Amino acid sequence: MTFSGAASIAGIGATEFSKESGRSELQLSAEATLSALADAGLSASDVDGLVTFTMDTSSEIALARELGMGELRFFSRINYGGGAACATVQQAAMAVATGMADVVVAYRGFNERSGQRFGQVSLGAATQVNTNGLDNAWTYPHGLSTPAATVAMQARRYMHEYGATSADFGAVAVADRKHAATNPAAFFHDKPITLEDHQNSRMIADPLRLLDCCQESDGAVAIVVTSTERARDLRAGAVPIVAAAQGSGADQFVMTSYFRDDLGIPEIGVVGRDLWRQSGLTPADIQTAVLYDHFTPYVLMQLEELGFCGRGEAKDFIADGAIELGGRLPLNTHGGQLGEAYIHGMNGIAEAVRQLRGASVNQVDGVEHVLVTAGTGVPTSGLVLGR
Repeated sequence: MTFSGAASIAGIGATEFSKESGRSELQLSAEATLSALADAGLSASDVDGLVTFTMDTSSEIALARELGMGELRFFSRINYGGGAACATVQQAAMAVATGMADVVVAYRGFNERSGQRFGQVSLGAATQVNTNGLDNAWTYPHGLSTPAATVAMQARRYMHEYGATSADFGAVAVADRKHAATNPAAFFHDKPITLEDHQNSRMIADPLRLLDCCQESDGAVAIVVTSTERARDLRAGAVPIVAAAQGSGADQFVMTSYFRDDLGIPEIGVVGRDLWRQSGLTPADIQTAVLYDHFTPYVLMQLEELGFCGRGEAKDFIADGAIELGGRLPLNTHGGQLGEAYIHGMNGIAEAVRQLRGASVNQVDGVEHVLVTAGTGVPTSGLVLGR
């Protein structure tokens, strides 16, 4: 059985991205799903599989009922927050490749700004009735009670080990916002920033400044997966899923893996090695990438773990506009989660599809393959999409 290329993304859809959607999370997911199906030229009755995040509040059966999907033959949920993004598409592709379902929609919808704000202290994170709650209970009493605080620990160690500076992190934010400024769908459309703006933004958790941290957004994204053979005949054509992987490092925790020798993010290294193995590609074969940018230091660490440069060399790799449009490896051409919206990484997968269709507002020339990653600091996932 061959997985690579057997399934394709045939449709993408999204709501607008805002700070107050004014409607339920279920309605957001329904709107995005209808948009993705329309993009593919399919109807709700064609869908027989659904995949989302364990954190999503809209159950598969509720979405199916609201849209009149009928019978479902496959449904699945992925754990670990943003680390689930690419794995939802992986699960959908595996279901299609093995004949468990014909058309699967991966979706994620939330009111993260107007409803539950992920960037704030969450009592539920430390009191959830599972071992993740127990793990969080170790760190909450010490003040590590927000995502920014947990990442700041690793960012400071990275700076100590490799000489990276806050300005190096700022280069990621500047690139993202530059791309968002020309993207009409981005929340920060027409609002670029300078490195000086980054350096003057207020401190959130030393060394992370406000502009190192992703947005809190309301919105939804949906992605339609079906067989490559079928997708070729559909309205938008086929974007083959060349490789898909999940990864968890040794002695892994959720955002607080402070007890292993490597205080980086080796979980994305696990993903990267498997993506290169499955696809037969190398970093040199990637023309543009969407790297999960919940916090800017993790973008530098991902470049190293994925093999684009050596350990500690990312600050030099990104210098002089290398990750901006026209550079050697443009990143997050939609503006990323710092510039477009934070939809738990699903909007990044949609941007990869647009790049391969030649339809991005910041189109990279000669795109043959796009690498996409999910959230790091947690068990994570990744994709390589092709033409």
